[in-house]
Amino acid sequence: MQYTLLKSKIHRACVTHSELGYEGSCAIDSTLLDAVGIHEYEQIHIYNIANGERFTTYAIQAEAGSGIISVNGAAAHKANPGDRIIICAYAILGQHELMSFKPVLVYVNEYNQITHCKNHIPAQVA
Repeated sequence: MQYTLLKSKIHRACVTHSELGYEGSCAIDSTLLDAVGIHEYEQIHIYNIANGERFTTYAIQAEAGSGIISVNGAAAHKANPGDRIIICAYAILGQHELMSFKPVLVYVNEYNQITHCKNHIPAQVA
């Protein structure tokens, strides 16, 4: 049996650009891509906290240390500069990999600078 699990996440990134005329994808500061383990051209899912939009695209590199998060092409209709988004990548794992697997969770501030990293999400309580 195979399972699809969260591989990596950039939590509450701030969209810096929204470029309809740019060839599709999402440009992400390469420092963040390296920290979270997302590869250029890897499929990503974006969840817009501001408006509830959820969409799939792929990652491309933006300049390291720039803080750029640019939603491009048709997806530019789904996110505006200043929107907070969650960027996720998923992996397909076999049952034997489940016990040792931990996701990479990167949390950023309003300038898309890393504030901290974790490998688990605490249990939700009432």
